[in-house]
Amino acid sequence: MKTQLQFEFGTLEVHDSYVIAIMKEGVTISPGHNKVLVKIAEDYFPHKKFGYISHRINSYSVDPTVYTNTSKIENLVAFAVVSENPLNLSNAHIEKLFLKKPFRNFKKLRKAIDWVMESIEEES
Repeated sequence: MKTQLQFEFGTLEVHDSYVIAIMKEGVTISPGHNKVLVKIAEDYFPHKKFGYISHRINSYSVDPTVYTNTSKIENLVAFAVVSENPLNLSNAHIEKLFLKKPFRNFKKLRKAIDWVMESIEEES
């Protein structure tokens, strides 16, 4: 399964076991945006563990309080950030402090997908 969902703030690709998010340039992700992730978890992964991959191709901001609600998504078992930009990875280290889920940074999307799939397997 691969479903592409378009939103004013970015694109979310829903795969069988994970979501890849690509946010638009210049947006600020706030707690209100988190409702979309909760809805995707309910609609696409109602009884299944899944992972979230933030593919940071564009430059944008994240309000770290977003992660308070993200941490409450019970079947979310892995959260990855993918970027080759050192500043994005540095910001992700700060964001990690707010998320109560396994969180890793990667430079390559394939490595993030592999880690998410391994994490899901370990949780099953």
